[in-house]
Amino acid sequence: MTGSEMSLSPWREAFGRPLPMIAAIVLGCVFLLALLAPLLAPYPPNAIDLDAMLAPPSLSHLAGTDELGRDIFSRLLWGARPSLFAALAIVGIGASAGVIIGAFSGLKAGIADGVIMRIMDVMLALPGLVMALALTAVLGPSLVNAVIALGILSIPAYTRVARGAALSLRNRDYVDAARVLGAGDGHILLRHILPNVLPPLAVFMSFHLGGAILASSALSFIGLGAQPPTAEWGAMIGAGREFFLIAWWYVTIPGIAILLTALSTNIVGDALRDVLDPRR
Repeated sequence: MTGSEMSLSPWREAFGRPLPMIAAIVLGCVFLLALLAPLLAPYPPNAIDLDAMLAPPSLSHLAGTDELGRDIFSRLLWGARPSLFAALAIVGIGASAGVIIGAFSGLKAGIADGVIMRIMDVMLALPGLVMALALTAVLGPSLVNAVIALGILSIPAYTRVARGAALSLRNRDYVDAARVLGAGDGHILLRHILPNVLPPLAVFMSFHLGGAILASSALSFIGLGAQPPTAEWGAMIGAGREFFLIAWWYVTIPGIAILLTALSTNIVGDALRDVLDPRR
């Protein structure tokens, strides 16, 4: 077996199983549909047709229509964009800030580490979704503000992941050798700590992506995220809950989209954990 085949074998083993393979395909399709929404959507997302209000799924409207006659399938495709953007932005904010803080904390240890981790402990002790509600209410209801609030609240979790990895690496021989050769903390952090933090971080990010989709959709559901007439999955469910008994498709179809996307990210994250497990 060649070296390239050996390096690919864990990936084949992890994603060759039916469930991770299906989850990866579903996740890829969701991102592809979001990217191609302008080409695939049969109607503009905000096109109103009062003659087709709350029409059930049919050949002309594959997922039915809402209370204004807007095509739900078109809004579902367009709604994938803000939903995925919000989740990726939340993960990006938490990861970029948390990794730098956690890696620095683990590398320096001592007083700096103690102060940083006590601040993170205080943030973790606060109920996450409640704090997100409070921050979004203060900043004003919008998807951008919801992303900022949820991103800030995710920093402590990434800080802990990065700090744990940095603590296990700070006394390794190659780190000591870099110090002996005169390398500063910044060089050690960038060249020796952060690259080794990436594998556990990638796994955590994949799991967090599903949670971020659910959290941002929850804020949009209660009116603190995406605002009308923006097509966003959580906002669509929030607008359709009043019509659930007479138009089940209005709430059910966007709910299935959120469920499948979040579930797929968790399954893919589980497969990534198997691939990146250092014990392999």
